[in-house]
Amino acid sequence: MQLLTNELSIHKQFHDISTFKMAIGRLMTLRAVAKEFGVEVYCNRNLVASHLNDTTSLQQGVASLDKNQQRAFMQWITFHGPFLDDIRSDDIDDEYLEYNDEPVTECAIGEAAWASYYGIAREVISLSPSNWEFSPIHVKWKKDDHDIMLPPVANYWDPETLKRTLSSKPSAIDSWETLEDIALARFTNLTFLQSAFSYLEGSPFSVSAAERIVILLDVLNKLKGCFDGGGRRTPEGHELYQKFFTGKKGGGGRGALFSDSSDGEKNDFRNQMTFAHPEEPQNPLFCPFHGKVQTPQMRIHFSYPITYIDPLYVAYVGPKITRR
Repeated sequence: MQLLTNELSIHKQFHDISTFKMAIGRLMTLRAVAKEFGVEVYCNRNLVASHLNDTTSLQQGVASLDKNQQRAFMQWITFHGPFLDDIRSDDIDDEYLEYNDEPVTECAIGEAAWASYYGIAREVISLSPSNWEFSPIHVKWKKDDHDIMLPPVANYWDPETLKRTLSSKPSAIDSWETLEDIALARFTNLTFLQSAFSYLEGSPFSVSAAERIVILLDVLNKLKGCFDGGGRRTPEGHELYQKFFTGKKGGGGRGALFSDSSDGEKNDFRNQMTFAHPEEPQNPLFCPFHGKVQTPQMRIHFSYPITYIDPLYVAYVGPKITRR
């Protein structure tokens, strides 16, 4: 799970500095609570350009904070992040999302709703007091003259509520070894090569990347089970394929979470994408199809096509192979 800072919750509502100070203190407490549970809080780089009211900029208001709080807040939103741009969905810029008849495609609530549609757990935190002290937030996707309601976005503005929520969620994955244990136990429709997770060794552990890997493996696990007795893909399987394997250009193009490697990548990285078959050494597995983790850049390479009768081999979980 990832939390995004709802930049719309600064909407010139702070007419006195004392209220602003309390709101920033509460926001930083929300961030601290999230960190206790290993959850990253992302902010929009545009947050720094906000205004407290018609005459006071955010930066002017921050100058009234004590030095330690001022430094921590400004380093977060201007230098260290993490930032919303680092995890923005590949295809969201081509869509039109709105809330209450206002565009939110480039906003945290739009990104959270869009990511949730693709099975990526993203929620938001908001400043208080603001007009955003409600949950969930319902974002609308305007598509082909139709309105599609995206999954509701959970919103937190009270630290105690956030703490109770995070306490009730399953424990965060705390290592690559834990990730492997969870995957082997949970995704029984998949056949993992013995070395599949060994490629993670040496990579700094990332909770967000581990959670994304679990989401991608869950999609593959479900898709492998979506065949009827005659070996035909079920309606649920077709829906999963359309949702996760097709993008704007079709056939796994831009926007798809799973896609084939390009012809150039297949030529240049054929050896790296070829793996020993666990049962047929004479028939190595060439696995250019992959699932994508963007931050940090990691990949899951697997056998393709996915059929009723053949095992779905997961051959590689690790850093992006095709880096040039």
